[in-house]
Amino acid sequence: MSNAQNSTVPGLVLNNSVTIPQLGFGVFQVPPAETQKAVEDALEAGYRHIDTAAAYRNESGVGAAIKASGIAREELFITTKLRNGEQGRAAAAFNHSRRELGLDVIDLYLIHWPVPSQGLFVDAWKALEKIHADGGARAIGVSNFLPEHLDTLLEFADVVPAVNQIELHPTFQQRELAAKSRSHGIAVEAYSPLGQGADLGSPKVTELAETHDATPAQIVLAWHLGTGNIVIPKSVHPERIRQNLAAASLQLTQDELAAISALDAGARLGADPAVASFSQM
Repeated sequence: MSNAQNSTVPGLVLNNSVTIPQLGFGVFQVPPAETQKAVEDALEAGYRHIDTAAAYRNESGVGAAIKASGIAREELFITTKLRNGEQGRAAAAFNHSRRELGLDVIDLYLIHWPVPSQGLFVDAWKALEKIHADGGARAIGVSNFLPEHLDTLLEFADVVPAVNQIELHPTFQQRELAAKSRSHGIAVEAYSPLGQGADLGSPKVTELAETHDATPAQIVLAWHLGTGNIVIPKSVHPERIRQNLAAASLQLTQDELAAISALDAGARLGADPAVASFSQM
C-alpha cells in the first residue's frame, strides 16, 4: 500500500484566496471520548485539515488534540459548523465553538443545514459575514445547500460562500448541485465520501484497487481528488487513517476517473436538505 508519510496533500485555493488542504480528516460520529486520540493520530499521520461541527459534540476533543500536538496554528486548517437550532444566534454559537476548540480564529465556518422551514439561513449568513469581516473566520460557507437555497442566499449575500459541503460519493454525486456551486466559485466538499463504506464493494472500485495495489477507499478518495472535490474521510483506526491520507499520492487516469463517475445511482444516504429540520441541539 502507499505510504502516508510520502503523501503531499494538494491545496485548493478558495474564492477568497484562502488555501484549504484538499484532503482532510472528519470527526462526524466520532464519540467525544475518542475524538482527541483520533485527531492526534490524524495529525501524527500528516493531516493538517480537521473538520468538526458543534452538532458532533466533539469540538473540545479536537481542540485538545490540536493543543497536545504542538503543531503551529498556521499549519492547521480547522472547520466547524453552526447548529440548525442556533441559526438565530450565530454570533454566540460561533464564540462557543471557538472556546470549545481553544482557537481565536476558525479557518472555515459553515451553516450546517439550510432548514428552509425555519426561514433563518439568510439571517445566519449575514451573521457569518460579520464574523468573517471581524476576522473571526478566515472563510465562511454552507453545507447541504441545494440549488434553490443557494439562489436565495446569493440574492442577499455580500460574500459568496467559499464552500458547499454536501453528501457526495460515487453512487450519489449531486452533479447539478456541484456544477451550480462551482459556477458561482463555490468549492465542493464531499462528506460521506466513501458512501459510508457502501461504495467500496463496487466491482470497478475493487478492480482498480488491485490494479494500483491500493485499498478501495484510496481509489474512491483519489477519484474525489481527481475530480476536484475537497474530501474529509473519517476513521478511528490509525492504520486506516494513514491509508486514507496516502490517497493523496495516488493518481487515476481520466478513463479510471470516468469509470468511477459512471457509478452514480442517485443513492442518497443522509437526510434530504429540502425538508430536513432537526435542531441538532
